[in-house]
Amino acid sequence: MFEEGQIQIHTENIFPIIKKAVYSDHEIFLRELVSNGIDAISKRRMASISGDCDECETEQILISIDRENKTLTVQDNGIGMTADEVKKYINQVAFSSAEEFLEKYKSSEDGIIGHFGLGFYSSFMVAKNVEILTKSALKNTKAVRWKCDGSPQFTLEEAEKDEVGTQIILYLLDEELEYIEPSRIKSLITKYCDFMNIDVQLEGESINKRNPAWRKNQNELTEQDYIELYRYLYPFQGDPLLWIHLKTDYPYNLQGILYFPKISGRADWEKGDIKLYSNQVFVSDSIKEVVPRYLLPLRGVLDSTDIPLNVSRSALQTDRKVRSIGGFVAKKVADRLRNIMNDKPEFYAEIWDSLAPFLKIGAMEDDKFSEQIKDLFIYETTQSGDDKINSEQQEYLKSGSKLYTTLNNYIERQPKSENTRILYCTDEISQASALNLWKSQGAEILKAETVIDTQFIPWLENKNPEIKFQRVDAELDKSLTDETGDIANQDGETQADVIRSIVKKALNNDNVTIQVQAIKGDQAPPAMILLPEQMRRINDISALMDQRLPGLPEHHVIVLNQSHRLVEALIKLNSGSVIVGTEQESESAGLAKELATHLYDLARLGVGGLEASEISNFQKRSAELLSGLLERSL
Repeated sequence: MFEEGQIQIHTENIFPIIKKAVYSDHEIFLRELVSNGIDAISKRRMASISGDCDECETEQILISIDRENKTLTVQDNGIGMTADEVKKYINQVAFSSAEEFLEKYKSSEDGIIGHFGLGFYSSFMVAKNVEILTKSALKNTKAVRWKCDGSPQFTLEEAEKDEVGTQIILYLLDEELEYIEPSRIKSLITKYCDFMNIDVQLEGESINKRNPAWRKNQNELTEQDYIELYRYLYPFQGDPLLWIHLKTDYPYNLQGILYFPKISGRADWEKGDIKLYSNQVFVSDSIKEVVPRYLLPLRGVLDSTDIPLNVSRSALQTDRKVRSIGGFVAKKVADRLRNIMNDKPEFYAEIWDSLAPFLKIGAMEDDKFSEQIKDLFIYETTQSGDDKINSEQQEYLKSGSKLYTTLNNYIERQPKSENTRILYCTDEISQASALNLWKSQGAEILKAETVIDTQFIPWLENKNPEIKFQRVDAELDKSLTDETGDIANQDGETQADVIRSIVKKALNNDNVTIQVQAIKGDQAPPAMILLPEQMRRINDISALMDQRLPGLPEHHVIVLNQSHRLVEALIKLNSGSVIVGTEQESESAGLAKELATHLYDLARLGVGGLEASEISNFQKRSAELLSGLLERSL
């Protein structure tokens, strides 16, 4: 038997298109050939159960390299093919499928996820000639050899082959000789075929792990099994915080293990680190079409045969089943975290800083997920509540020296009013003056995160109109100030009027609103910068959009504490001033002006409002002011 012929295709010169247009990475060919071999082994197993052929004793894929002839061979002991089956599955089905696929997707700009279903003909991306030597497992059949040189022409003839199965022999192109390097083949098998359930060997050495943990039941796995899988998939990344084992077969088939990593620095919210498999074959580690964006920085594996992998990414985004899988994953994440919070509250508090970005971004982006996790948000608090940590009320969660509370428990502890005010701070250093002032009066303050909470807090207020967040440095209320009446002088000016006038003249800046208050407490500062809540939020959002740290807004408020000794000294200096001539300023008036400027600079310094270039001038003016005051007192 000898036969020559031409593959019936309509796309002109399909092979160059295969080589250049189908895959961005030519390495995918090895995954396709190994996957086909495993599929053939599975078919032989099923046929042997039906009695149609002999059972295969040792199922395996053998890969061999011939450096001299520049060939790479992939061999299986699966069901094999007869001559008629080669004509059908290679000459007709494979290439007609190739043609159909290329016609549909070669102009797609958004890529094809997975590139599955392309199979055998991917060989021509790396080979100038391809041979198939195959013998069917069915009885009374002969081996055949098929050859093709990358054109539509082929030959088919009888051949000698003792063992059942198929060999694919690739005569590599000169520019693709990297695939005769054993290290390259090993790396590709590890990447794409590591967890296939059939032994893959290279030159007699097994090179894949098989038996993935995510295909097992949870009760079969120990904590160390989960950690070892994580270390294998993500070497040198430390250990995970926790994991979620996924398994369902209705309404779709999905298995997997997801890990919460210890996030340091900025996480990748666009690409992700989760690896997507289809029936244990690696497909992609960019699965933003499958998993909600807010869960992309999770790590681990999702394995599903129900995700359509040979479609464009834009089509995948609108697929109802895919969206359902994303919702299932999100719900399982919420359930797992809820169980941890209830059963291991100290551990939950310990890992909260790493969990918070996922939950906050997820709540803002997904209403359904928001409902599932609405009780899982906790906030570090300044309150001391050691007596209630282990009480029935469980008002606090403790991790080391940190104490956490839920928003509901915080609200329960506040005085009842129509609108509940929630005090918070985002930076204990720059907001230290205001923070200590509130704490001195017994107020409880929640600690917020600078970047994400800039968006999360307004979102919370929108969802809960009865609450209002106020940063500690937004304003002062009556509980922090002494409302004792201020006596007017002979010109009808109060002490507050005099202070305001001195500072206004010294600053000469209409963008700064000057307030004078008698602030309670020995630790109260002489001057404070206040940033009205809404004005500051606009400034913070603007900084976030510009990818910069928020600075001191141009319009802000300075509060002078008329109970402080420095402010009292300001009044004394001003009242002791004597005008010399008509244009000169007295020494006392000059010192008063310098002191007023110094108080403003101190307030700005306290909120990080002094630019680096202004620090040296601040130091110089401070020295001059101290020198002038000393000369006056000595």
